[in-house]
Amino acid sequence: MSQNNNSGSSNRVLKKEAKAALDQFKFEIANEIGVNLKQGYNGDLTTKEAGSVGGYMVKKMIAQQEEQMASGNFPKANISTPTNSSL
Repeated sequence: MSQNNNSGSSNRVLKKEAKAALDQFKFEIANEIGVNLKQGYNGDLTTKEAGSVGGYMVKKMIAQQEEQMASGNFPKANISTPTNSSL
């Protein structure tokens, strides 16, 4: 089976500088919820385990953002939208 290169996928890191931090965060979350995540291939994880790691990551990131916003720190939303020429 060939590996997916994630081109065109929503599963890519938008800022290359953030990849290492996101990977570290993923391992911290997996450890916190008792999922045995290892470097490299993790195809032996169940869908439930993998989904739990990703879901809890999102939950924690949203909570962190809410705390920042509650303290008056409103970072600029850097959202790009497709233009007609890129459709």
